[in-house]
Amino acid sequence: MSPTRENVVRIMPDIANEARPVAAGQLAWVGMGEIEAPVRIASPEGGETVAAARVNAFVNLHRPDVRGIHMSRLYLHIDRHLAAEPLSAASLRRLLRDFLDSHAELSDRAMVELRFDYLVRRKALISDNTGWKAYPVTVAATLDRTGFELELGVRVAYSSTCPCSAALARQLIQEQFRQDFGTDRPLDPDAVLRWLGSEQGIVATPHSQRSHADVKVRLSPHAAELPVIDLVDTIEGALKTPVQTAVKREDEQAFARLNGQNLMFCEDAARRMQAALNADERVTDFWIRASHFESLHPHDAVAVAVKGVEGGYGPRG
Repeated sequence: MSPTRENVVRIMPDIANEARPVAAGQLAWVGMGEIEAPVRIASPEGGETVAAARVNAFVNLHRPDVRGIHMSRLYLHIDRHLAAEPLSAASLRRLLRDFLDSHAELSDRAMVELRFDYLVRRKALISDNTGWKAYPVTVAATLDRTGFELELGVRVAYSSTCPCSAALARQLIQEQFRQDFGTDRPLDPDAVLRWLGSEQGIVATPHSQRSHADVKVRLSPHAAELPVIDLVDTIEGALKTPVQTAVKREDEQAFARLNGQNLMFCEDAARRMQAALNADERVTDFWIRASHFESLHPHDAVAVAVKGVEGGYGPRG
């Protein structure tokens, strides 16, 4: 009776384990990039959402005589951990520990990076409307002999109105007022009000532009959760002019007021965020980039700020 497929044990070759490398050498990182995986994210209200993430998973290879690592093990750990519980500092630490335990003879350092959009429903400024906003989020964690390190990054869109342009616009309005009303006759308040509400009166407006705040923070080693919304709220609270979702006229008017009350160069925006993050005890280091996509120029205005920790983030992040 000939053997069947079911009762034959096949010994499959394992080249990564059996073959020696062509050239010996230690490798800083080996792993898998752009893994597609769902990630569970706890919401401030107590529920959770699921986002589509891109994941990079790596370990080092400190054995120069070994050809490769067990990449499938990294994938299976990612698949199991991200499906099991919402993303947190504690869950990431456990994931990296499993990376290392499954490569005990090969690696002593592990890293995971995740990128996803965090969808949050935001209320309008005045009206009862709400709408969805997507905040791009990055999470990077490493574990080695020196300990666990966790980095959280977000991008926040906001509006910036140029202080210089605002001053120049005010000057033109003043000149138009003098031309239309003169200086040698009494003013009629009703006429002035009509003039202020007309295009003839407001002859110039300052330029504004959509802008991005890119922020990376290193969290305290004692952090248990990932404060994504807390970080977003801190940045938006410092800038005062986050972009809106669903708006009625009253919301648009309130947004115009916020812009008028918060004129800022990119330098001002970076310093506002710097001051806010300096006051957050959960943040041990940070890197900030304020990018204003100029409507006046074809290029951007950019300012970068860091906390200034020795051995921490430099100007390039």
